[in-house]
Amino acid sequence: MEYEKFAIIFKALSDETRLKIFEMLTGGELCACKILESFKITQPTLSYHMKALCSSGLVVARRDGAWMRYSINKAKFDEIKLLIESINIKNEQSIDIGESCN
Repeated sequence: MEYEKFAIIFKALSDETRLKIFEMLTGGELCACKILESFKITQPTLSYHMKALCSSGLVVARRDGAWMRYSINKAKFDEIKLLIESINIKNEQSIDIGESCN
């Protein structure tokens, strides 16, 4: 399992603004101008957030004239879903809060 790549993705999603942007993109491709309309941030700040999302591989960008258009990388999103689904908490392996770690 490549935990480092998943850590980069979860780090990108750990910011509230980026998480909101990602949720917006679940409805389909969006122009940066439409994303900007939903936030009280500047274009350079949006670029910073989009760079983090794109660098993680979770979001892809394409140029459309003067603007960038963003969408979710479905293959990467499916990898994350598989990781989360593969995590299985077993009751017998859980540590009771009252239990000592010694």
